[in-house]
Amino acid sequence: MKYTEKEVLQFVEENDVKFVKLMFCDIFGSLKTISVIAGELPKIFREGLIFDASKLGGFLNVTASDLRLFPDPDTLALLPWRPQHGRVVRFFCHLKYPDGTAFEGDGRFFLKTAIAYAKGKGYNFQIGTSCEFYCFEKDDTDMPTKRPHDYAGYCDAAPVDRGENLRRDICLTLEQMDIFPESSRHETGPGQNEIDFQYSNALKAADNLVTFKNVVKSVADRNGLYATFMPKPIVDNCGSGLHIMLMCMKGTENVFKPQLGGLSKEAERMIAGILKNVGDMTLFLNTTTNSYKRFGSLLAPKYISWSHENYAQLLRAPLADTDENGIILRSADNTCNPYFAMGLLIYACIDGVINKEELPKPFNFNIGSADESELAKLETLPQSLKEAVERAEKSEFLADRLPEHMLERFIAIEKELIIEYERAADKEQFETVRYFYHL
Repeated sequence: MKYTEKEVLQFVEENDVKFVKLMFCDIFGSLKTISVIAGELPKIFREGLIFDASKLGGFLNVTASDLRLFPDPDTLALLPWRPQHGRVVRFFCHLKYPDGTAFEGDGRFFLKTAIAYAKGKGYNFQIGTSCEFYCFEKDDTDMPTKRPHDYAGYCDAAPVDRGENLRRDICLTLEQMDIFPESSRHETGPGQNEIDFQYSNALKAADNLVTFKNVVKSVADRNGLYATFMPKPIVDNCGSGLHIMLMCMKGTENVFKPQLGGLSKEAERMIAGILKNVGDMTLFLNTTTNSYKRFGSLLAPKYISWSHENYAQLLRAPLADTDENGIILRSADNTCNPYFAMGLLIYACIDGVINKEELPKPFNFNIGSADESELAKLETLPQSLKEAVERAEKSEFLADRLPEHMLERFIAIEKELIIEYERAADKEQFETVRYFYHL
């Protein structure tokens, strides 16, 4: 919903809002927040709120460490789980230097730039997501355990599925924040859940994903559970992914709507653009050592391939004769910064069109039973965080699209993480401490 600053201040007064959360993400997509009294909003809209960015490990090491937060009025939302008297609202914020220039580590600014670039070429991207997560029991000290909330399977019903009430609570909470889930279900793993979201404009889709993760954790905690978006929290069981669905409008026409039983040339070139660059951008889609334990396991993609209907492929391009037909990328997980991830996908699509990339033939074999000679023809995604970093360092695509200092900082932090992981005597314990308790 669109709000002016005047309308925001009127809303705050009429709805007994006393507290305001100013939210933003670091370069890895971790949600950060600073809270202020509602009476400070007029000043913050004018001047921003100064904070010391050097204390955030996921930000750039800037000599002049002060940054300013400017609330985006369009992201106004009440927090339904907070008190109804003396209410709390949140905003996502723009990050700027004291002189007013955009901060290069601001993912929202990067995505807005990508959206504007695509619109300049005549394209408007809509994005939907399918988000998987696990729920675990807590112990007597309120600490999370590795004991799943239930032992149900894919689409099981209650009472075997003990997550039904939790998912309903999450969905209804999101609706109160004007975020509209499309469907929810129990996923394949024990205690694993999935919630899917309708298409929306790319910036709203990224904002909604950040909000969703915060709501899931808050609602789970309120129900005495621990929710995690760790990609592979249970060894030898299903990983949790983030499927990103892209629909592209050119005027009033959906580029991905089938024509005469096939895809348009523009659609093919967009898909080809993603396939060409997805290996390079994997570092920004899968940011942890744990992410790569999911690849190639239990229908999670390993190869850079596509198909119209085969669900095991990296990218699926259905030939559904609907106005909302789109393509689905299946490799990402919820460790990504959605602003950078979605922005890079938009750039890859447009690059595919500009460079007239040719789409390879679809791979319609069952990956699990395909002949080795067929699989040998396919390039694989990076199979470790180390490989992903090496691909990113050599990538002209990333160098052309991402701010130089942000890219350097991102890679430097990931290299430090790889060293810590390789030194760890117990790598599973390292990932539990590093990821399970924080993602």
